[in-house]
Amino acid sequence: MSSNQRFKLFSDPVHGFISVPKTVIMALIQTPEVQRLRRIRQLGVGHLVFPGAEHTRFNHALGAMALMQDALANLSEKGTPVSPDEQTAALAVALLHDVGHGAFSHTLEHQLIEDFSHEDMSRVLLTDLNERMDGTLETALDMFDDTYQRPFFHQLVSSQLDMDRLDYLRRDSFYTGVAEGEVGAQRLLKTMRVHPLSGGSDAEVMIEAKGIYAVENFLISRRLMYWQVYLHKTVLAGDELLRGILQRAQVHLEAGASPDWLRRGSHALLFFLDHNVHVDEIETPEVRNHYLQLDDTDVLFSLKQWMQGPDPVMADLCHRFINRVFLRVRFLSQRPSEARRAAWRTEVADWLVDEGLVARSEAEAAARHYLTLNVSRHTAYDDNEELIGILGRDGTARELSEMADTTTISDLTGFVEKPYVCFPKPVDLDLAPVLDD
Repeated sequence: MSSNQRFKLFSDPVHGFISVPKTVIMALIQTPEVQRLRRIRQLGVGHLVFPGAEHTRFNHALGAMALMQDALANLSEKGTPVSPDEQTAALAVALLHDVGHGAFSHTLEHQLIEDFSHEDMSRVLLTDLNERMDGTLETALDMFDDTYQRPFFHQLVSSQLDMDRLDYLRRDSFYTGVAEGEVGAQRLLKTMRVHPLSGGSDAEVMIEAKGIYAVENFLISRRLMYWQVYLHKTVLAGDELLRGILQRAQVHLEAGASPDWLRRGSHALLFFLDHNVHVDEIETPEVRNHYLQLDDTDVLFSLKQWMQGPDPVMADLCHRFINRVFLRVRFLSQRPSEARRAAWRTEVADWLVDEGLVARSEAEAAARHYLTLNVSRHTAYDDNEELIGILGRDGTARELSEMADTTTISDLTGFVEKPYVCFPKPVDLDLAPVLDD
């Protein structure tokens, strides 16, 4: 059988041609669960800030799988045995690691299901796919859960230097045009190895000493991408606005109201707004099926419907998102006192009344959709997680900070927190002395 019969090629602007074996991997790509990822933008509302960032979770899933192919090929060349079944399982996990993402990616992750993270749903969907495919994904499930007898496979999927991060940094840098996020993925893969080489139960993925600067560059790029893209103040403004819209919908539903204009929104979205769904319920068919019906299209459709409704506040909020009339985000040097917050709420409430959006009696309650206080938080290298190992030329394994420029690594370790306030641009909030200049 010729190679072009055994593989299907996908043309990817980041990695070039991606060869997908016509095995269970191609069958997985054809499933509704994976095809749904085409309808979920990788960067949530990021495309409203970076015009080129229209790429999807599907692009990223293929990219992570492609990098897994390269990683396994390099590790095999260096002497670590990888069986055909392990190869297939690892590719499947890389492909499916984000299959549980919801509409607008991370933006609504904690809005629709209580105590939820997308990994929880990825686990549920991976289990479902395994049952439909007669148990062919058992090894993939073990790798996902980190219960497989060779734990280095899990590290390739979920660690501080995994295929997921390598792809999304390079891909998001490419589509946003933020060059600082470019990482030397191939350099990292070429210097990656398993120690000990046999890849047994005690083996870990490490980077050879000659790749240490590529690791430092990767961590620096990650930090820059978070502050310049993922936590960009206008992205945060879009996130807060979208969450405010859903909160407004829940106000109507919690009041026992079920107006026809609200019900014109997506059935799948309204299911989660109308039910207090907890993460413990995601395995139930009703929750899972509604979740799989929900993507970016449902949210945008709902907003366009609600923009025509009789609630001036909801109409205004939806108009702002659809037409990109965002609220303002200002970073603060410290968290404001409760007295300062109360003063801000009063100012926003007064503005809502002056604009004719709400009656005085409802202004304070409506102000919470327009005024939010939050904290952006990130670390490039979390020393509380599994650390990155460096394998010296003498065969000695050490943690990254022991071998790298300790000043650089220490600067990248630990969380940086930036409090921020989001509010309407026409409102002149008194931010002194908490404004972060």
